[in-house]
Amino acid sequence: MAKLTPAMRALLWSAGIIFLADRLTKWAVIDLIDLPRIGRMEVVDPFLNFVMAWNEGINFGLTFAPPEIMRWTLIVLAIGISLGLFVWSRKRGDMPVAIGSGIVIGGALGNAWDRVQYGAVADFLNMSCCGISNPYAFNIADVAIFAGAALIAWKA
Repeated sequence: MAKLTPAMRALLWSAGIIFLADRLTKWAVIDLIDLPRIGRMEVVDPFLNFVMAWNEGINFGLTFAPPEIMRWTLIVLAIGISLGLFVWSRKRGDMPVAIGSGIVIGGALGNAWDRVQYGAVADFLNMSCCGISNPYAFNIADVAIFAGAALIAWKA
């Protein structure tokens, strides 16, 4: 078995931390707070609220197929992208790209887990500002995917 390089250790740690943070926050809002029943909870209104939303599609609930086909297609896609990023990062070997890849992988697998467990991604963070009301919700995994992709784009 090949020894893990520092970059690959960083990738695995960052993926694990993001995945765990995503799972913990979703467990807290779904099981502890029972946001699916409550529907909405003001946190720092209007800047941050918890609003339960189940995303069966891609971004903003966009779909291209019936729900079950969409669900399993997106699970397979998330796993495939995660494996591809892992292999690509391993070949590159540099730390920033490995960390960014790990962040994306952790987020992608967190959302894939939701699709397996719930049939849809659990979104609950809603942020608005300055008189503009945002109708969409997102989660920690979504933030991680965006941040990790930005880091990869910046450093690759």
